[in-house]
Amino acid sequence: MAKIMQTELCDKLNIEYPIIQGGMAWVATGELAGAVSAAGGLGVIGAGNAPAETVAEEIKKVRAITDKPFGVNVMLLSPYVDDIVDLVVKENVPVVTTGAGNPGKYIDNFKKAGCDVIPVVSSVALAKRMARLDITAVIAEGGEAGGHVGQLNTMAMIPQIVDAIDLPVIAAGGIADGRGLVAAFSLGAQGVQLGTRFVCCKECTASPAYKEAIIKAKDRGTVVTGRSTGHPVRALKNIFTRELEKMEAAGCDAEEIEEYGSDKLRKAVCEGDVDKGSVMAGQIAGLVSQELTAEEIITEITKEAQDVLKTLCLGLEVENNER
Repeated sequence: MAKIMQTELCDKLNIEYPIIQGGMAWVATGELAGAVSAAGGLGVIGAGNAPAETVAEEIKKVRAITDKPFGVNVMLLSPYVDDIVDLVVKENVPVVTTGAGNPGKYIDNFKKAGCDVIPVVSSVALAKRMARLDITAVIAEGGEAGGHVGQLNTMAMIPQIVDAIDLPVIAAGGIADGRGLVAAFSLGAQGVQLGTRFVCCKECTASPAYKEAIIKAKDRGTVVTGRSTGHPVRALKNIFTRELEKMEAAGCDAEEIEEYGSDKLRKAVCEGDVDKGSVMAGQIAGLVSQELTAEEIITEITKEAQDVLKTLCLGLEVENNER
């Protein structure tokens, strides 16, 4: 493995490659997280709004697959958040990623259990606020990502957050391959988080229809809805998103819109309803062309990144020799 891949983040998390799998609700099960961790990345279980007993079963799945580090994504708005935090501490989960809130009240419990805490942030201000806590790193997620998104895009946001805090930054949103990994490195990030790419992973239990919808998607295949509610979401265009757009254009209130969107992610992921369900996916869906194993995905990304770096270094060497 090229030395450039061995970032501070790898050392801190005890992983081989600086590649984190996104903790996607309904999608990031123990099967997927275990496969990613076994392949040298960091697999992450998506707790979402699931109760603690459900997440406990996913943790068991991971540990049956690998003894390598893994994580749990704690959704801080979950009605079961306190139970999930207690479970993570009890099970000595190595890494916790957090979203939809401030994990400050839980930090002491996490740290006593030896958990590395990595919040997801979408702005410089939020990154600075999180950096005041006893955390290991931040995941800076741009608006190109699938699911709930912020206002800033990855290319502009990452270097600003890198400059603003003295912690490793993990780039997320709009990254699917080795070129994206090298681009993240060039912006100052020490690793990347991938969501959409790992949906189309053979170990992922999402419905075949969900995966096929991503594989068939083109560059303009996604849309952001829900901006009027204050909770924008990026998903593949379909009957569901078009109906949401109509509701927003008609001035429907946030409660009505959110009620219409309730349970639609589960319908897409678990039932395969890719027309009337929410097929959350990032703008890189157009780069995903086939279903591979977690190991094949990570191998492909790291090899391409090394090839890109070799090409860049060779070009620089030739330029210097011509001077």
